[in-house]
Amino acid sequence: MKKVIIFARVSTIAQEYERQVNELTELASKSGWSVEAIFTEKVSGAKSNKERIELLRMVDFAKTNSINKVLVTELSRLGRDTLQVLEVIKLLNDKGISLHIQNYNIETLTDEGKINPISQFLITILAEVARMERKTIRERVESGYKNFRSNGGKVGRKQGYQKSEEAMKNQYVEELKLLKKGYSLRNISKITGTSINTLRKCQKLIQIE
Repeated sequence: MKKVIIFARVSTIAQEYERQVNELTELASKSGWSVEAIFTEKVSGAKSNKERIELLRMVDFAKTNSINKVLVTELSRLGRDTLQVLEVIKLLNDKGISLHIQNYNIETLTDEGKINPISQFLITILAEVARMERKTIRERVESGYKNFRSNGGKVGRKQGYQKSEEAMKNQYVEELKLLKKGYSLRNISKITGTSINTLRKCQKLIQIE
């Protein structure tokens, strides 16, 4: 029986990855694969691999536990930077571990454990298209903000606006957990993408408790 890992990612704390996990668990069950571990993270896929703790843990686990495949629902779950994605795939493939991408039903290795040249080509193209789309969206947003400001608009929260303690606790669940475990503000900011100022506010919530 093939031994597999499920890897799921969402970009923000407010999003959930349960759908990805459920779909991949069902895929593994139907294919007769044994799910050895599930790794999930809430972090921007644009971050570098070295900043993504769960991604690194997943690769290490795969390399040391005779894993055959890593399952993702789509390529963007692995990351949004083309070079970073290809770097992870190479780390896996060099150890004979195939990446299975559910929505395209493709794998990076053949059944014999050799590089699948067609899949490798498609993955490179898909990763680059995703990167270009992300760049285009960012440019459109920046252009929209610039146009809004030039017409007298003001971007940001209204003066005096402040989130309630309950809203903060609901939005920054992961950050609060890391703070309670003793992680530094700088490290938590790198992991979650949350600003230092916001983390200081989260710290105050813990002190109040």
